[in-house]
Amino acid sequence: MEQKTSRQAELRRLPSVEEVLQVPALAPWIETLSRAVVTAVVRDQLASIRKAVVDGADCPDESAIHGRIAAALKQKSLSTLRPVINATGVILHTNLGRAPLSKAAIQALTEVAAGYSNLELDLSSGKRGRRAPFMEELVRHLTGAESALVVNNNAAALLLALGTLANGKEVIISRGELVQIGGGFRIPDILQQSGAKLKEVGTTNQTYASDYEKAIGPDTAMILRVHHSNFRMLGFTHQAERRDLAALAERHNILLVEDLGSGAVADTAAFGMEHEPTPADSLAAGVHLVCFSGDKILGGPQAGILAGRKTLVEQMRRHPLLRAIRVDKLQAAALQATLIDYLKGEPEKRNPVWQMLSATIDSLRLRAEELAATLKNAGIAAEATPCTSAMGGGSLPEQDMPSYGVTVTPAYPVNEEEEKLRTGETPIMARIEEDRLVLDLRTVLPGQDDTLVKALCDSLSEAPLR
Repeated sequence: MEQKTSRQAELRRLPSVEEVLQVPALAPWIETLSRAVVTAVVRDQLASIRKAVVDGADCPDESAIHGRIAAALKQKSLSTLRPVINATGVILHTNLGRAPLSKAAIQALTEVAAGYSNLELDLSSGKRGRRAPFMEELVRHLTGAESALVVNNNAAALLLALGTLANGKEVIISRGELVQIGGGFRIPDILQQSGAKLKEVGTTNQTYASDYEKAIGPDTAMILRVHHSNFRMLGFTHQAERRDLAALAERHNILLVEDLGSGAVADTAAFGMEHEPTPADSLAAGVHLVCFSGDKILGGPQAGILAGRKTLVEQMRRHPLLRAIRVDKLQAAALQATLIDYLKGEPEKRNPVWQMLSATIDSLRLRAEELAATLKNAGIAAEATPCTSAMGGGSLPEQDMPSYGVTVTPAYPVNEEEEKLRTGETPIMARIEEDRLVLDLRTVLPGQDDTLVKALCDSLSEAPLR
């Protein structure tokens, strides 16, 4: 009985949910996250404390309870979608949203989002029209395709192509192209979902046009060529040429479709990288239909872009699946502006992805030296150092780009410093190399240097996490 009375006394020390919500320190959290979210967090934390007290623990004091709730609210805030400074050196960082949008795309998106738009209205006739037809016209100009169609992402584009053009039929693909990319996206699974029948040919490292020809039968609808995405095969390898496969497809009256993945519409070789095949390259070689992403090397919003023969595109346009995977007005507005920028020429002057890709070592070194000097003046051990960047996003795998950044040696464990930067007011993503923080400036956008310096100064001046 005495123990029960003691537990009841401890439980009476717990504040009510409403009492906690009146604490002035919670007002900013309520403003940021909403009263409903904060109330749920407070209720969950008080319930957890109550259970611990029932099980024999002492009730924490008021300060400890408030601190625990504040920590839970901070953890909750970290799951909200928010801007992040990317100092990893990975240009198309999938976890960080891939391509940042151009100024033109942001302006177009803002203008369309703020009100109504002619998304499916033909202004000249006043009647209902096709969704964002000018966006598709721009794709045709960039790729040389007869027709084009845009859907929500590239996985959806491939699913639509297979489901429309090869449902119940065989699709021939090299064993070396049965890839899986991030998030569990597997080519065999997409084929199965579409209703097409997978027919593998060749070996992992060697596939010839003759392998495809031997596999063609009365049920064959398509040869599918797939970008290797985020891996490379080196050494004793062979991949059938597009022109050979195109000739083979024509002879047997079947389709040749290529999933290009990253969607480079400008020449990556002009910036010191290997040439990434473009949609125009593939279509000129005789491929009937290509699909690629909008938010990778293209540097636009998430989208799946299909380009090729008009008869094939029109078949896909009539498929019932299209309504489920179509783009919305925001994607359409941002993609249209992105494509117009390309047609104006010199994407490295307008598109953030190509600006990062084309940044010179000299310009990066100068920025790094200025930042390092500022940090040293603030008493932080920092130096400008060479490093390497990567394209990321399944594009140009294993191809490093020389870069420059700032290396910081923290006064306490580097993993704690990395966590503090990552969970700060403006999250900063950096790399850890040999117990030091490396901030690659290739992917730190113009105008973010001051924010980067302030975050480092604030973080390094605080006590270490415990």
